[in-house]
Amino acid sequence: MELIQQYGHILILVTAVFGFFMAFGIGANDVSNAMGTSVGSGVLTIKQTIIIAIIFEFAGAYLAGGEVTQTIKGGIIDISLYADMPDVLVLGMMASLFSAGTWLLIASRMGWPVSTTHSIIGAIIGFGCVTAGAGAVEWGKITGIVGSWFVTPFVAGVVAYLIFISTQRLIFDTSEPVKNAKKYTPYYMGLTALVISVVTMKKGLKHIGLHLEWSEVFIISFIIGILATIGCYFYLKRSAFEKIQTNDFASVEKIFGILMIATACAMAFAHGSNDVANAIGPLSAVASIVETGGQVAGKTELAPWILPLGGIGIVAGLVILGYKVMGTIGTGITELTPSRGFAAQFACATTVVIASGTGLPISTTQTLVGAILGVGFARGIAALNLNVIRNIVASWVITLPAGAVISIVIYHILNFIFR
Repeated sequence: MELIQQYGHILILVTAVFGFFMAFGIGANDVSNAMGTSVGSGVLTIKQTIIIAIIFEFAGAYLAGGEVTQTIKGGIIDISLYADMPDVLVLGMMASLFSAGTWLLIASRMGWPVSTTHSIIGAIIGFGCVTAGAGAVEWGKITGIVGSWFVTPFVAGVVAYLIFISTQRLIFDTSEPVKNAKKYTPYYMGLTALVISVVTMKKGLKHIGLHLEWSEVFIISFIIGILATIGCYFYLKRSAFEKIQTNDFASVEKIFGILMIATACAMAFAHGSNDVANAIGPLSAVASIVETGGQVAGKTELAPWILPLGGIGIVAGLVILGYKVMGTIGTGITELTPSRGFAAQFACATTVVIASGTGLPISTTQTLVGAILGVGFARGIAALNLNVIRNIVASWVITLPAGAVISIVIYHILNFIFR
Protein backbone atom coordinates (compact mmCIF):
# COMPACT_ATOMS: atom_id res chain seq x y z
CA MET A 1 0.00 0.00 0.00
CA GLU A 2 2.90 2.33 0.71
CA LEU A 3 4.07 1.85 -2.85
CA ILE A 4 0.80 3.23 -4.21
CA GLN A 5 0.80 6.20 -1.84
CA GLN A 6 4.42 7.07 -2.56
CA TYR A 7 4.61 6.53 -6.33
CA GLY A 8 0.93 6.71 -7.38
CA HIS A 9 1.11 9.17 -10.28
CA ILE A 10 4.47 7.84 -11.43
CA LEU A 11 3.02 4.34 -11.59
CA ILE A 12 0.11 5.56 -13.74
CA LEU A 13 2.49 7.43 -16.06
CA VAL A 14 4.82 4.44 -16.50
CA THR A 15 1.86 2.08 -17.01
CA ALA A 16 0.46 4.46 -19.65
CA VAL A 17 3.76 4.20 -21.53
CA PHE A 18 3.66 0.40 -21.21
CA GLY A 19 0.01 0.39 -22.36
CA PHE A 20 0.91 2.44 -25.42
CA PHE A 21 3.76 0.00 -26.08
CA MET A 22 1.33 -2.91 -25.91
CA ALA A 23 -1.15 -1.13 -28.20
CA PHE A 24 1.74 -0.47 -30.60
CA GLY A 25 2.41 -4.22 -30.69
CA ILE A 26 -1.27 -4.93 -31.35
CA GLY A 27 -1.18 -2.55 -34.31
CA ALA A 28 2.05 -3.98 -35.67
CA ASN A 29 0.86 -7.58 -35.45
CA ASP A 30 -2.85 -8.18 -35.10
CA VAL A 31 -4.17 -5.33 -37.24
CA SER A 32 -1.87 -6.43 -40.03
CA ASN A 33 -3.60 -9.81 -39.95
CA ALA A 34 -6.94 -8.21 -40.73
CA MET A 35 -5.60 -6.19 -43.66
CA GLY A 36 -2.80 -8.41 -45.00
CA THR A 37 -5.02 -10.34 -47.41
CA SER A 38 -6.10 -7.10 -49.09
CA VAL A 39 -2.47 -6.17 -49.75
CA GLY A 40 -1.32 -9.66 -50.75
CA SER A 41 -4.12 -10.06 -53.27
CA GLY A 42 -3.37 -6.71 -54.86
CA VAL A 43 -6.78 -5.21 -54.06
CA LEU A 44 -5.24 -2.39 -52.02
CA THR A 45 -1.82 -0.80 -51.79
CA ILE A 46 -0.10 -0.68 -48.41
CA LYS A 47 -0.85 3.06 -48.21
CA GLN A 48 -4.57 2.53 -48.92
CA THR A 49 -4.68 -0.34 -46.44
CA ILE A 50 -3.10 1.76 -43.70
CA ILE A 51 -5.60 4.59 -44.29
CA ILE A 52 -8.58 2.20 -44.11
CA ALA A 53 -7.18 0.44 -41.04
CA ILE A 54 -6.50 3.75 -39.29
CA ILE A 55 -10.10 4.84 -39.80
CA PHE A 56 -11.85 1.59 -38.81
CA GLU A 57 -9.44 0.37 -36.12
CA PHE A 58 -9.39 3.73 -34.37
CA ALA A 59 -13.16 4.09 -34.75
CA GLY A 60 -13.67 0.64 -33.24
CA ALA A 61 -11.25 1.32 -30.39
CA TYR A 62 -12.51 4.80 -29.57
CA LEU A 63 -16.23 4.58 -30.32
CA ALA A 64 -16.93 1.01 -29.20
CA GLY A 65 -14.00 0.15 -26.97
CA GLY A 66 -16.20 0.25 -23.92
CA GLU A 67 -16.66 2.35 -20.79
CA VAL A 68 -15.95 -0.60 -18.50
CA THR A 69 -13.21 -3.14 -19.05
CA GLN A 70 -12.11 -6.36 -17.40
CA THR A 71 -9.08 -5.98 -15.17
CA ILE A 72 -7.59 -9.28 -16.26
CA LYS A 73 -8.38 -10.66 -19.70
CA GLY A 74 -10.27 -13.95 -19.64
CA GLY A 75 -10.28 -14.39 -15.84
CA ILE A 76 -7.02 -16.36 -15.99
CA ILE A 77 -6.24 -15.62 -12.33
CA ASP A 78 -8.49 -14.82 -9.40
CA ILE A 79 -8.42 -11.05 -8.87
CA SER A 80 -9.68 -11.38 -5.30
CA LEU A 81 -6.33 -12.87 -4.26
CA TYR A 82 -4.82 -9.41 -4.55
CA ALA A 83 -7.34 -7.57 -2.38
CA ASP A 84 -4.79 -7.25 0.43
CA MET A 85 -1.79 -6.61 -1.82
CA PRO A 86 -2.87 -4.10 -4.49
CA ASP A 87 0.70 -2.89 -4.93
CA VAL A 88 1.68 -6.37 -6.13
CA LEU A 89 -1.19 -6.36 -8.63
CA VAL A 90 -0.12 -2.93 -9.92
CA LEU A 91 3.44 -4.11 -10.57
CA GLY A 92 2.06 -7.31 -12.09
CA MET A 93 -0.17 -5.42 -14.51
CA MET A 94 2.77 -3.20 -15.49
CA ALA A 95 5.00 -6.24 -16.05
CA SER A 96 2.28 -7.95 -18.09
CA LEU A 97 1.85 -4.99 -20.42
CA PHE A 98 5.56 -4.57 -21.00
CA SER A 99 6.05 -8.31 -21.46
CA ALA A 100 3.24 -8.70 -23.99
CA GLY A 101 4.37 -5.59 -25.85
CA THR A 102 7.94 -6.89 -25.99
CA TRP A 103 6.90 -10.28 -27.38
CA LEU A 104 4.62 -8.66 -29.96
CA LEU A 105 7.48 -6.40 -31.04
CA ILE A 106 9.81 -9.38 -31.44
CA ALA A 107 7.17 -11.39 -33.34
CA SER A 108 6.32 -8.43 -35.58
CA ARG A 109 9.96 -7.84 -36.44
CA MET A 110 10.23 -11.50 -37.44
CA GLY A 111 6.98 -11.33 -39.42
CA TRP A 112 5.23 -13.87 -37.18
CA PRO A 113 1.45 -13.43 -36.84
CA VAL A 114 0.76 -14.27 -33.18
CA SER A 115 -2.19 -13.77 -30.85
CA THR A 116 -2.15 -10.55 -28.83
CA THR A 117 -4.69 -12.05 -26.43
CA HIS A 118 -2.49 -15.07 -25.80
CA SER A 119 0.51 -12.75 -25.34
CA ILE A 120 -1.14 -10.85 -22.48
CA ILE A 121 -2.57 -14.06 -21.00
CA GLY A 122 0.88 -15.65 -20.97
CA ALA A 123 2.26 -12.56 -19.24
CA ILE A 124 -0.49 -12.64 -16.61
CA ILE A 125 0.19 -16.33 -15.95
CA GLY A 126 3.85 -15.47 -15.35
CA PHE A 127 3.31 -12.78 -12.76
CA GLY A 128 0.41 -14.70 -11.21
CA CYS A 129 2.60 -17.73 -10.57
CA VAL A 130 5.39 -15.74 -8.88
CA THR A 131 3.07 -13.58 -6.77
CA ALA A 132 0.07 -15.77 -5.83
CA GLY A 133 1.32 -19.24 -6.72
CA ALA A 134 0.54 -21.66 -9.54
CA GLY A 135 -2.73 -22.54 -7.82
CA ALA A 136 -4.05 -19.06 -8.59
CA VAL A 137 -4.07 -19.79 -12.32
CA GLU A 138 -7.19 -21.23 -13.97
CA TRP A 139 -5.31 -23.96 -15.82
CA GLY A 140 -8.51 -25.31 -17.33
CA LYS A 141 -8.80 -22.17 -19.42
CA ILE A 142 -5.23 -22.66 -20.63
CA THR A 143 -6.32 -26.04 -21.99
CA GLY A 144 -8.99 -24.24 -24.00
CA ILE A 145 -6.37 -21.86 -25.40
CA VAL A 146 -4.13 -24.73 -26.46
CA GLY A 147 -7.14 -26.39 -28.06
CA SER A 148 -7.84 -23.21 -30.01
CA TRP A 149 -4.47 -23.60 -31.76
CA PHE A 150 -6.00 -26.56 -33.60
CA VAL A 151 -9.78 -26.06 -33.56
CA THR A 152 -10.11 -22.50 -34.85
CA PRO A 153 -7.63 -22.80 -37.75
CA PHE A 154 -9.32 -26.06 -38.74
CA VAL A 155 -12.83 -24.57 -38.71
CA ALA A 156 -11.70 -21.48 -40.64
CA GLY A 157 -9.73 -23.63 -43.07
CA VAL A 158 -12.74 -25.82 -43.85
CA VAL A 159 -15.00 -22.78 -44.41
CA ALA A 160 -12.39 -21.09 -46.63
CA TYR A 161 -11.87 -24.30 -48.59
CA LEU A 162 -15.61 -24.63 -49.25
CA ILE A 163 -16.03 -20.97 -50.26
CA PHE A 164 -13.02 -21.11 -52.59
CA ILE A 165 -14.16 -24.37 -54.20
CA SER A 166 -17.64 -22.91 -54.71
CA THR A 167 -16.25 -19.84 -56.53
CA GLN A 168 -14.15 -22.10 -58.76
CA ARG A 169 -17.02 -24.39 -59.71
CA LEU A 170 -19.72 -21.75 -60.04
CA ILE A 171 -17.66 -19.02 -61.72
CA PHE A 172 -14.01 -19.51 -62.68
CA ASP A 173 -14.10 -23.06 -64.08
CA THR A 174 -17.09 -22.37 -66.34
CA SER A 175 -17.25 -21.37 -70.01
CA GLU A 176 -18.74 -17.95 -69.13
CA PRO A 177 -17.10 -16.78 -65.88
CA VAL A 178 -18.19 -13.15 -66.21
CA LYS A 179 -21.82 -14.08 -66.80
CA ASN A 180 -21.76 -16.43 -63.84
CA ALA A 181 -19.98 -13.85 -61.70
CA LYS A 182 -22.87 -11.46 -62.29
CA LYS A 183 -25.27 -14.28 -61.47
CA TYR A 184 -23.71 -15.55 -58.25
CA THR A 185 -21.76 -12.59 -56.83
CA PRO A 186 -24.90 -10.91 -55.40
CA TYR A 187 -25.40 -14.00 -53.23
CA TYR A 188 -21.81 -13.85 -52.02
CA MET A 189 -22.37 -10.17 -51.27
CA GLY A 190 -25.51 -11.02 -49.29
CA LEU A 191 -23.70 -13.68 -47.27
CA THR A 192 -20.83 -11.29 -46.65
CA ALA A 193 -23.16 -8.53 -45.47
CA LEU A 194 -24.97 -10.98 -43.19
CA VAL A 195 -21.77 -12.25 -41.58
CA ILE A 196 -20.10 -8.86 -41.11
CA SER A 197 -23.33 -7.46 -39.68
CA VAL A 198 -23.35 -10.21 -37.07
CA VAL A 199 -19.66 -9.64 -36.30
CA THR A 200 -20.12 -5.89 -35.98
CA MET A 201 -23.19 -6.07 -33.76
CA LYS A 202 -21.92 -8.82 -31.46
CA LYS A 203 -18.24 -7.89 -31.24
CA GLY A 204 -18.06 -4.29 -32.36
CA LEU A 205 -21.10 -2.58 -30.87
CA LYS A 206 -21.77 -4.49 -27.65
CA HIS A 207 -19.69 -1.99 -25.70
CA ILE A 208 -21.96 0.96 -26.48
CA GLY A 209 -25.08 -0.50 -24.93
CA LEU A 210 -26.35 -2.49 -27.94
CA HIS A 211 -27.06 -5.76 -26.15
CA LEU A 212 -29.15 -7.68 -28.68
CA GLU A 213 -30.23 -11.29 -28.44
CA TRP A 214 -28.86 -13.66 -31.06
CA SER A 215 -32.31 -13.94 -32.66
CA GLU A 216 -32.51 -10.15 -33.03
CA VAL A 217 -28.99 -9.96 -34.43
CA PHE A 218 -29.72 -12.60 -37.06
CA ILE A 219 -33.02 -11.02 -38.10
CA ILE A 220 -31.39 -7.60 -38.58
CA SER A 221 -28.37 -9.14 -40.32
CA PHE A 222 -30.61 -11.23 -42.59
CA ILE A 223 -32.47 -8.12 -43.69
CA ILE A 224 -29.18 -6.32 -44.34
CA GLY A 225 -27.97 -9.34 -46.31
CA ILE A 226 -31.08 -9.31 -48.52
CA LEU A 227 -30.69 -5.59 -49.20
CA ALA A 228 -27.01 -6.09 -50.05
CA THR A 229 -27.91 -8.90 -52.46
CA ILE A 230 -30.45 -6.71 -54.24
CA GLY A 231 -28.08 -3.74 -54.32
CA CYS A 232 -25.23 -5.83 -55.76
CA TYR A 233 -27.54 -7.30 -58.42
CA PHE A 234 -28.47 -3.86 -59.76
CA TYR A 235 -24.90 -2.61 -59.39
CA LEU A 236 -23.65 -5.36 -61.69
CA LYS A 237 -26.38 -4.49 -64.18
CA ARG A 238 -24.68 -1.17 -64.89
CA SER A 239 -23.43 -0.58 -68.43
CA ALA A 240 -19.79 -0.69 -67.30
CA PHE A 241 -20.20 -4.35 -66.38
CA GLU A 242 -22.28 -5.16 -69.46
CA LYS A 243 -19.26 -4.32 -71.66
CA ILE A 244 -16.92 -6.75 -69.89
CA GLN A 245 -15.74 -9.59 -72.12
CA THR A 246 -17.00 -13.07 -71.43
CA ASN A 247 -13.65 -14.50 -70.25
CA ASP A 248 -12.20 -11.43 -68.56
CA PHE A 249 -10.98 -13.07 -65.32
CA ALA A 250 -9.38 -9.82 -64.13
CA SER A 251 -12.78 -8.14 -64.02
CA VAL A 252 -14.23 -11.05 -62.09
CA GLU A 253 -11.41 -10.74 -59.56
CA LYS A 254 -12.16 -7.01 -59.17
CA ILE A 255 -15.70 -7.88 -58.14
CA PHE A 256 -14.35 -10.12 -55.38
CA GLY A 257 -12.00 -7.31 -54.41
CA ILE A 258 -15.03 -5.21 -53.48
CA LEU A 259 -16.26 -7.98 -51.19
CA MET A 260 -12.81 -8.26 -49.61
CA ILE A 261 -12.63 -4.58 -48.76
CA ALA A 262 -16.08 -4.62 -47.14
CA THR A 263 -15.17 -7.63 -45.00
CA ALA A 264 -11.77 -6.20 -44.03
CA CYS A 265 -13.34 -2.90 -42.90
CA ALA A 266 -15.86 -4.67 -40.68
CA MET A 267 -13.22 -6.95 -39.19
CA ALA A 268 -10.95 -3.97 -38.51
CA PHE A 269 -13.76 -2.17 -36.64
CA ALA A 270 -14.62 -5.27 -34.60
CA HIS A 271 -10.93 -5.89 -33.88
CA GLY A 272 -10.35 -2.33 -32.70
CA SER A 273 -13.34 -2.45 -30.37
CA ASN A 274 -12.29 -5.74 -28.78
CA ASP A 275 -8.53 -6.17 -28.79
CA VAL A 276 -7.81 -2.65 -27.55
CA ALA A 277 -8.88 -4.12 -24.18
CA ASN A 278 -5.68 -6.16 -24.15
CA ALA A 279 -3.76 -2.90 -23.76
CA ILE A 280 -6.16 -0.72 -21.80
CA GLY A 281 -7.51 -3.36 -19.38
CA PRO A 282 -4.36 -3.59 -17.24
CA LEU A 283 -3.76 0.17 -17.64
CA SER A 284 -7.29 0.93 -16.47
CA ALA A 285 -6.79 -1.44 -13.52
CA VAL A 286 -3.63 0.36 -12.38
CA ALA A 287 -5.24 3.79 -12.75
CA SER A 288 -8.29 2.65 -10.76
CA ILE A 289 -6.26 1.05 -7.97
CA VAL A 290 -4.07 4.13 -7.55
CA GLU A 291 -6.97 6.59 -7.64
CA THR A 292 -9.01 4.61 -5.10
CA GLY A 293 -6.06 4.22 -2.75
CA GLY A 294 -5.62 0.48 -3.27
CA GLN A 295 -9.13 -0.86 -3.92
CA VAL A 296 -9.05 -3.88 -6.26
CA ALA A 297 -12.02 -4.44 -8.59
CA GLY A 298 -12.76 -7.08 -11.22
CA LYS A 299 -13.97 -4.44 -13.65
CA THR A 300 -12.97 -0.79 -13.81
CA GLU A 301 -14.37 2.42 -15.24
CA LEU A 302 -12.27 3.83 -18.05
CA ALA A 303 -10.70 7.26 -17.62
CA PRO A 304 -11.43 9.47 -20.68
CA TRP A 305 -7.80 9.51 -21.83
CA ILE A 306 -7.25 5.75 -21.88
CA LEU A 307 -9.21 4.76 -24.99
CA PRO A 308 -7.61 7.41 -27.26
CA LEU A 309 -4.19 6.31 -25.99
CA GLY A 310 -4.93 2.72 -27.00
CA GLY A 311 -6.33 3.75 -30.38
CA ILE A 312 -3.33 5.95 -31.19
CA GLY A 313 -0.93 3.18 -30.14
CA ILE A 314 -2.64 0.67 -32.45
CA VAL A 315 -2.45 3.07 -35.39
CA ALA A 316 1.23 3.87 -34.70
CA GLY A 317 2.17 0.18 -34.62
CA LEU A 318 0.40 -0.48 -37.90
CA VAL A 319 2.01 2.47 -39.69
CA ILE A 320 5.55 1.87 -38.44
CA LEU A 321 5.91 -1.92 -38.33
CA GLY A 322 2.75 -3.46 -39.77
CA TYR A 323 4.26 -4.21 -43.17
CA LYS A 324 6.23 -7.17 -41.77
CA VAL A 325 3.25 -9.30 -40.73
CA MET A 326 1.24 -8.05 -43.70
CA GLY A 327 3.88 -9.61 -45.92
CA THR A 328 3.60 -12.97 -44.15
CA ILE A 329 -0.20 -13.01 -44.27
CA GLY A 330 -0.50 -11.58 -47.78
CA THR A 331 2.20 -13.44 -49.68
CA GLY A 332 4.21 -15.68 -47.33
CA ILE A 333 1.78 -18.57 -46.80
CA THR A 334 0.35 -18.90 -50.31
CA GLU A 335 -0.27 -16.73 -53.35
CA LEU A 336 -3.49 -14.77 -53.01
CA THR A 337 -5.85 -13.28 -55.56
CA PRO A 338 -8.96 -11.23 -54.68
CA SER A 339 -11.21 -14.30 -54.89
CA ARG A 340 -8.85 -16.34 -52.70
CA GLY A 341 -8.42 -13.47 -50.27
CA PHE A 342 -12.19 -13.05 -50.08
CA ALA A 343 -12.61 -16.74 -49.27
CA ALA A 344 -10.07 -16.43 -46.43
CA GLN A 345 -11.49 -13.19 -45.04
CA PHE A 346 -15.07 -14.44 -45.25
CA ALA A 347 -14.09 -17.69 -43.50
CA CYS A 348 -12.35 -15.74 -40.74
CA ALA A 349 -15.44 -13.59 -40.13
CA THR A 350 -17.71 -16.66 -40.22
CA THR A 351 -15.53 -18.49 -37.69
CA VAL A 352 -15.65 -15.45 -35.40
CA VAL A 353 -19.46 -15.64 -35.54
CA ILE A 354 -19.40 -19.38 -34.76
CA ALA A 355 -17.02 -18.79 -31.86
CA SER A 356 -19.15 -15.97 -30.45
CA GLY A 357 -22.21 -18.17 -30.49
CA THR A 358 -20.59 -21.27 -29.00
CA GLY A 359 -18.11 -19.71 -26.57
CA LEU A 360 -15.18 -21.27 -28.44
CA PRO A 361 -11.90 -19.63 -27.35
CA ILE A 362 -10.56 -17.95 -30.46
CA SER A 363 -7.67 -15.96 -31.83
CA THR A 364 -8.47 -13.93 -34.94
CA THR A 365 -4.82 -14.34 -35.96
CA GLN A 366 -4.94 -18.11 -35.87
CA THR A 367 -8.37 -18.07 -37.51
CA LEU A 368 -7.17 -16.05 -40.50
CA VAL A 369 -4.01 -18.12 -40.89
CA GLY A 370 -6.14 -21.27 -40.88
CA ALA A 371 -8.43 -19.75 -43.50
CA ILE A 372 -5.50 -18.90 -45.76
CA LEU A 373 -4.20 -22.45 -45.32
CA GLY A 374 -7.62 -23.73 -46.41
CA VAL A 375 -7.48 -21.65 -49.58
CA GLY A 376 -3.95 -22.80 -50.32
CA PHE A 377 -4.81 -26.44 -49.63
CA ALA A 378 -7.68 -26.22 -52.12
CA ARG A 379 -5.04 -25.55 -54.79
CA GLY A 380 -2.82 -28.42 -53.65
CA ILE A 381 -0.16 -28.84 -50.97
CA ALA A 382 2.47 -27.45 -53.36
CA ALA A 383 0.74 -24.06 -53.19
CA LEU A 384 1.65 -23.72 -49.50
CA ASN A 385 4.96 -22.47 -48.14
CA LEU A 386 5.55 -25.12 -45.50
CA ASN A 387 8.60 -23.37 -44.02
CA VAL A 388 6.58 -20.23 -43.27
CA ILE A 389 3.74 -22.32 -41.84
CA ARG A 390 6.17 -24.18 -39.57
CA ASN A 391 7.55 -20.90 -38.22
CA ILE A 392 4.06 -19.51 -37.63
CA VAL A 393 2.90 -22.58 -35.68
CA ALA A 394 6.11 -22.53 -33.63
CA SER A 395 5.50 -18.88 -32.75
CA TRP A 396 1.99 -19.75 -31.51
CA VAL A 397 3.38 -22.42 -29.19
CA ILE A 398 6.12 -20.10 -27.91
CA THR A 399 3.80 -17.14 -27.23
CA LEU A 400 2.41 -18.27 -23.85
CA PRO A 401 5.72 -19.32 -22.24
CA ALA A 402 7.56 -16.36 -23.78
CA GLY A 403 5.03 -13.92 -22.32
CA ALA A 404 5.26 -15.65 -18.94
CA VAL A 405 9.08 -15.64 -18.76
CA ILE A 406 9.44 -12.02 -19.85
CA SER A 407 6.72 -11.00 -17.39
CA ILE A 408 8.49 -12.68 -14.47
CA VAL A 409 11.77 -10.92 -15.33
CA ILE A 410 10.10 -7.51 -15.72
CA TYR A 411 8.13 -7.98 -12.49
CA HIS A 412 11.31 -8.58 -10.49
CA ILE A 413 12.98 -5.57 -12.13
CA LEU A 414 10.02 -3.31 -11.30
CA ASN A 415 9.88 -4.74 -7.78
CA PHE A 416 13.56 -3.89 -7.32
CA ILE A 417 13.10 -0.34 -8.65
CA PHE A 418 10.00 0.64 -6.66
CA ARG A 419 10.55 -1.25 -3.40
